[in-house]
Amino acid sequence: MSAPASAPLPALPVTFRPGRTRAVLYGVGIAQLAVLTVIAVLLPKLGPGERISFVFTGLIVLGVLLLLARPKVVAHQDGITVVNLTKKRELAWAQVLRVNLRQGDPWVHLDLADGTSLPAMGIQPGIARDQAIRDARTLRALADSHGTGSQPGK
Repeated sequence: MSAPASAPLPALPVTFRPGRTRAVLYGVGIAQLAVLTVIAVLLPKLGPGERISFVFTGLIVLGVLLLLARPKVVAHQDGITVVNLTKKRELAWAQVLRVNLRQGDPWVHLDLADGTSLPAMGIQPGIARDQAIRDARTLRALADSHGTGSQPGK
């Protein structure tokens, strides 16, 4: 999964997000909140508490879907910021040894200098596989050029 030699690196900072997935999550969340709110308003036999619980349930589901839409990877001059569902981690370029997106992986994994692997959910091939592959290649090329990266002979 190496980047073509002729492809120029993007200017930093660059943000990688699963755009189509986010659009679907936002759309579904807003639609279900609207439907539950309309049901709460239009059903004549519901009491005030039940109406509130319909809207509250819609808000909870929307919140969960917005949380699922949160992941991103930001490559900046000093390193990489990985934002997953509930955690954010700042990495220096030298900490990232390799960027991996293997067949069947749900998202990119970063091999780190401390021997661990960090999932980077901001690049995921679910709905937009080709875009995820391009983003992973770009992130790998950035890691190669800014840090220790996965350069040949290492």
